[in-house]
Amino acid sequence: MTYQPMTDLLSRHRILGRENFYEVYWVSRTSIRSVGDHRMSGDHPFAPKLEHAFTIGIELAGVRWIKPSSRGETRAAVYAAKGWVEGPLLNGTVVPMSGGDFPLVRPNGVIDFDARYLLEADNGDIIYLENRGYRWAKTPEIAEKMARNEDVDSSDYYMRVSPRFDAPEGPHEWLTRHVFVGVAEKVPDANRIHYFVVR
Repeated sequence: MTYQPMTDLLSRHRILGRENFYEVYWVSRTSIRSVGDHRMSGDHPFAPKLEHAFTIGIELAGVRWIKPSSRGETRAAVYAAKGWVEGPLLNGTVVPMSGGDFPLVRPNGVIDFDARYLLEADNGDIIYLENRGYRWAKTPEIAEKMARNEDVDSSDYYMRVSPRFDAPEGPHEWLTRHVFVGVAEKVPDANRIHYFVVR
């Protein structure tokens, strides 16, 4: 609903008459109070609903480094050697060596992901995945462990991605019409990313 300034409502009062003015004013006040109540309760009326769509497990290989890159940061390259896709809305495999991640590592330790690779669905459809996101450790000690490729608890770091898909017409075309959020796990020599579709 569009909320009008009081000056506009007063103009409508002159046009509509007293009874209609108070009806418009009451509806506006009620709607504003309703939105405010949602804000206070933490239950926003437009809060998105998330549904788990699938999880992708990727084995990584062949890491290379550019230190520093022309941007003054460290650029990495690591390939998606193989992997799997499992979930209620999509199943298949990661096409071996079809791409990888080419992230920037900032001086403050934040990793800026730029991943692109292919998936093959169970029916044979090839799906292109493009991922952007961030990873950072919550303490310097955890950052050092992750740099040594050691296993750490998922609560010790932030790792979130926002993917986009390109898929052929057919049963997987829905991937190209929805927004997704990925919550990722870093395990030694691999990533596990749980994708949720925004409804």
